[in-house]
Amino acid sequence: MRRSLAGLALALLAAAAWADSGCRVAFDIGSSGIRAGASNSTAMPQTDIDYLGPLWAGGSLRQTLAPTVAALRELPRDAGFGPDCERVGGGFSAWRLALQQDAGELLAVMARVRADSGVAVLVVPQAIEGSYAYTGTRLALGPTLATSHVLDIGGGSLQVADADHSFGAALGQKSWHRLLCITLGRGGDAPCTLQPLTGDELAAARRLAKESLQGLEAALPEAVRMTAISRPVTRGILPALEHLGSATTNPPSLLRSDIEAAIARIAPLSVAETAKLIDKPKHLAAYLISNLLLVEELLRATGSDELQAVDIELNNIAGLLADDRAYAWGRHYDCYLERLGRIGEQAWASDPATCAVTGSGAAR
Repeated sequence: MRRSLAGLALALLAAAAWADSGCRVAFDIGSSGIRAGASNSTAMPQTDIDYLGPLWAGGSLRQTLAPTVAALRELPRDAGFGPDCERVGGGFSAWRLALQQDAGELLAVMARVRADSGVAVLVVPQAIEGSYAYTGTRLALGPTLATSHVLDIGGGSLQVADADHSFGAALGQKSWHRLLCITLGRGGDAPCTLQPLTGDELAAARRLAKESLQGLEAALPEAVRMTAISRPVTRGILPALEHLGSATTNPPSLLRSDIEAAIARIAPLSVAETAKLIDKPKHLAAYLISNLLLVEELLRATGSDELQAVDIELNNIAGLLADDRAYAWGRHYDCYLERLGRIGEQAWASDPATCAVTGSGAAR
């Protein structure tokens, strides 16, 4: 089941209390590219940029500076967004990683992006990203959202969230696969060739998944039943299990027992054999075993036996457009950068109103 984000964006925009009467443009800067949206348009142009690759290779986001600035300029123009709209970009998993690796370098890149494009890019905390996903999914699905939590697996991170709590980890499809590759001695290239896996390697992979998700239970104190909304599940695991004859489709759901059986079946196979078995290209089949292991542990850690799956075109645009704090930080960007360098991601939760309102907007 696949649903469009257009209605969701309109619903969020109608509910938002804008700080001014003007329009807003938002940029969702994910691990693999940029998507743009505006409060006065349903268009969502996008472009592909690999943000994780340079970071994993020991570089920085400076290597993506030229295509980033070009996209921030050209996507709104090509979509016909108003030139006077207030503009903010949300940097997600790759930008959080860049902050961890070299905060000073990232701050310099962010300042350059603002100077060259006019767009204030913010490092969005995982809890906020999780809330965007949950709120967006709830608005898109309404009463058909039958579970307490939403599972969003991106390229560089995952979030499990409900209305009040969110757990996040740097375990997206690409980053989790790469972690497995390195841990099992397959190298750091993504995707590496994980299969075939021996029994000992499979046990090691499961231990790694458990260790990597050990904070989940404490972060989500209530009972957890999840609906997965992202492609690693809806267009990866779900169709694979359907080919294996073990997925239910009305509504689409995955049983933990079927996921465990699928792992046991494909772990001894090569990627080529797996691709043939599930009728998918090799470059997609390469991620199946790592996706299965991740979801298996997510279900175990939450005490769940079943995962719902809904294929919706969801991104962070609508959440950003409705987020007054993001645009407040855009208006106090020098202050935000100073705090980001000083207190890291906690800068987001501090109060933009405490920034100086004259001069460059530096913190008092």
